[in-house]
Amino acid sequence: MSFDISHLLEQWAYAPGQVVVRRFVGKDGRDKIQLRVDLGLLQMNFSGRPDGKRPFGHPSFLEFYETKLKQHRLEHEGDEEFELKAEDCARLQMESLQFHHRYICLLQLEDYAAAIRDTARNLKVFEFVERYAATEELAWALQQFRPQLLLIDTRARGHQCLLREDFDGAIRHIEHGLEQLQEFYRSHGRVDLLDQSHEIRSLESWLAEVRQKRPLSRREKLQLDLDEALKREDYERAAQVRDELRALGSSD
Repeated sequence: MSFDISHLLEQWAYAPGQVVVRRFVGKDGRDKIQLRVDLGLLQMNFSGRPDGKRPFGHPSFLEFYETKLKQHRLEHEGDEEFELKAEDCARLQMESLQFHHRYICLLQLEDYAAAIRDTARNLKVFEFVERYAATEELAWALQQFRPQLLLIDTRARGHQCLLREDFDGAIRHIEHGLEQLQEFYRSHGRVDLLDQSHEIRSLESWLAEVRQKRPLSRREKLQLDLDEALKREDYERAAQVRDELRALGSSD
């Protein structure tokens, strides 16, 4: 057996600054994802834990620690004194990094539903660690990556809407993503980072782009016609447009 993958790397060039990814069916019949990085390839399963492992017989470390929490509640009639120590948080953080790599790939592959599946999963981990980490420092070691997660989640949800040409839905998701990011920095006492956040700048730019591309509604078009007619002092046309606006009511 040859362990040299040089021939694979030569056939698939690395592109600095780009996410170069592909999806295929592995020998085990399961869908796989490969990510081209500067020194080689990252390969992961399309579903489940990306590396396919089952820590302590569980689908992931998240399920493992959720089971431990349930057992603790049964034995202590509550979740008081349940703590995630440094080793526990490190396990969850490294596992979350696997999912992070995958949802970046899924976004590039335009599989937005699967990307949202993974961002929702990681968000659950972030909340779990924030609630049960033994110290604030351990919690922050993972929480500092929440803005990246919110960016990917917002982009996936926004793109889902744009595929349906639902511009208003996309705008709502982007605005909500911006609100979540701003709340994150405020709740952690880092208002100073609001103007420096790459994630906020990225979503603000995208929001402006989507708003510009959004087709005008019938009401908006008539309102523009009315404004133009008034500027021209074409009161007959203005009256006609007003009648059309009234006929629309509140339905459009």
